[in-house]
Amino acid sequence: MKIVVIAGGLSPERDVSLSSGSLIANALIDAGYSVCLADLYIGVESKNNFDGLFFDLKSGKRYEYAVPEHEPDLEKLKNEVDNAGALIGRNIIELCRYADLVFMGLHGDIGENGKLQAIFDSYGIVYTGTGYTGSLLAMDKDIAKMFMLQNNILTPEWEIIEDNIGDNTGAPFLPCVIKPCGCGSSVGVSIVRNNEEYDAAVKYAKKYEEKIMIEKLIAGREFTVGVLDNQALPVGEIIPKEGYMIDDVEVDGVSMGALESFTFTNIQTNAIIKAYFKYNVGIFENENSNINVFSHNNIVTIVNEDLIPISHVEIFDMSGRIVWKGNATEMKTDITLNVVKGAYCVHIIRKDNQHLINKIVIK
Repeated sequence: MKIVVIAGGLSPERDVSLSSGSLIANALIDAGYSVCLADLYIGVESKNNFDGLFFDLKSGKRYEYAVPEHEPDLEKLKNEVDNAGALIGRNIIELCRYADLVFMGLHGDIGENGKLQAIFDSYGIVYTGTGYTGSLLAMDKDIAKMFMLQNNILTPEWEIIEDNIGDNTGAPFLPCVIKPCGCGSSVGVSIVRNNEEYDAAVKYAKKYEEKIMIEKLIAGREFTVGVLDNQALPVGEIIPKEGYMIDDVEVDGVSMGALESFTFTNIQTNAIIKAYFKYNVGIFENENSNINVFSHNNIVTIVNEDLIPISHVEIFDMSGRIVWKGNATEMKTDITLNVVKGAYCVHIIRKDNQHLINKIVIK
């Protein structure tokens, strides 16, 4: 059986797609299939010898793709490939028709919004995943949320803007999340806490799409449930290693809202800064645990108020040097760390070996 894993494409998520597509292709090879990994946008050179593009276990071929630190330069890619405005590269349709199955490894844009699925349907190409109608309805966040409301499913309040930034009246509600309406993988997403951040966040989102969603920020845990053949798959929780994990920061009792990271700067030496870190407590339902960070003139104190099942906590600087490490027993009392100006990470290791990292900057 010949399988084409289609990945890449002209999408800001192309690098993630090529990385996951490589893993998919390798897994299919290991399972005994004959596999070709193809970039949707770049295409393939030859249509006279498609057999030579497929690899199996005997070939010893392994696909690899490392995601770069910076997002892809799509304008540069367009100039290099010169597809004359087409989103599908040379010989891709012919290659997919030649194969027995297309495994959809695309992220965002044409691979998730139903367009490619509709084209494949027109050519009779068999592919994995949702059809074009479901893809369209789910990928457009505005449409998807309308369906949720119609079916009495709670969803955060939102507004849509499709023109220029407007009359500078600011965000309709704060704090909020601003995002492109049809992108995935957190592309173009910003958390906005005040009107000073609003215009820049809208401009950033419009780099990727003109239709922008402004959604009320709901802090909490994130879960995902896949559906296969109308059957719900097991619930999975998404726990990022860093970013968007601080529930609240207080300076002298005044809340600053949920932050990705926070900075101590221009603050009185006797100020108390307290950061509430979001923490997953596993099987202990309806319990929240706080790691509190206090600062007195660049002295940081970490307090484990709830005695959650932590193996140990580390604090390290940006060079990776551990500047403090404590075990669960030590966490029952205040721990004071003398720090200098710079960036640090708090590394929380649970007893089930899950890791959480948050960044602190002291200026």
